[in-house]
This record gives sequence, structure tokens and C-alpha cells, in this order.
Amino acid sequence: MTSNTTSETTRQRGRKVAAILAGGLVLGVGTMATLASWNDSEFANATFTAGKFVFQGSLNGTSYSDHATTGAAAALSFTTPVANLTPGDVVAAPFAIRLGAGTTNDATVSIAAPTTTGSVSDLTWQLIDTGSTFGCTAATTGTSVVASSAFTAGSASFTITKGATVAADGTAKNLCFKVTAGGGLTQSQTGSATWQFQAISQ
Repeated sequence: MTSNTTSETTRQRGRKVAAILAGGLVLGVGTMATLASWNDSEFANATFTAGKFVFQGSLNGTSYSDHATTGAAAALSFTTPVANLTPGDVVAAPFAIRLGAGTTNDATVSIAAPTTTGSVSDLTWQLIDTGSTFGCTAATTGTSVVASSAFTAGSASFTITKGATVAADGTAKNLCFKVTAGGGLTQSQTGSATWQFQAISQ
């Protein structure tokens, strides 16, 4: 008799535990459903596009193109007697730079002493801003950009601006290189110089 009572009691307890667990399970599902109905999301995204930078040079003030390496350097056309210098001679060559159409930022431009080959002893150079006029001679005057310097020295930096619209070219900066032969110029010497204008987008 005791054994049967014990078994019955055990079965009743098992049914109660199962009922409690089932109730807890239902309660859990109901809680999850309630929480889900109070959840929401927001998403945000953006597109990132780089600007464009077009830096150009011109030998005639009209046609502009890229001269981005020493191998593609623009060949400056100095006035005579660039191929027959004597002490005191001054020769000049014009060059213009600008930011081309499509450019999205102004630029800071720097120029430093040229790299040279051969012999350029006792020669000095200077750079002049000729304003809105392209072209120069030994007599040309303007705003000094680089004062008269040995070929191993001289530097400057300045700002050039982009066009009024992205589709427009920027205002050209017209420049004049002047080279002067000193009194100690060596006979028959010959050498070349390459100047680099480096533009950095602002």
C-alpha cells in the first residue's frame, strides 16, 4: 500500500513540474513576441567621392597640357643669345600655369632651385609674375616671385585658384624666367636646368 501511494505521489509531482515547465515555456514565447513588436531600426549611408585636380602648363599662353615628369618637361624658349652667352647677358622665357577644368580645389604651388646637368656656373635665375600678360623679354618687369638666385638656390610658394565652376579653367598665372650671365662665365660651358612646379591641393 505504501509503495502504491509513493508511486502515485511521484507521478502527481511529475505532472505538476511538467505543467509548470510548459507554462513557463508559453510565457517565454509570449514575452518574445511582445518585445519583437516594440523593436524598430534606422539605417544611414553615405557616398564618398574624391575631388579632381588638374595642373597644367603652357609655353604660349593658349595651349595647356600636362608636363608631369622630367622626361616630359616643357621646353622653355629663351630669347637670344641663350646659345651664345657672354658676361652680362640676360635671357628670358615665358611660362604659364593654371588649374584646368574639372579641378575642385585651389592649390598651393611651390618652386625651388632647378636640377642641373653639365655646367651652369656663374649663372643666376629669377622668376617674375607678369600678371595678365603672357610673354617676356630681358626688359620685362613685374612682381618678383623668386629673387635673383644662383642655380643652386631660390624658392617660392604661392596660390593659384580653380575655375569659377568645376567645368571652367582656373585663371592662368603668367610667369617669366630670367637668366643672367655673370662676369665669371666660363667660355664654352654648356648645361641645362629643369625647374619643377609642385602643386598641392588645398
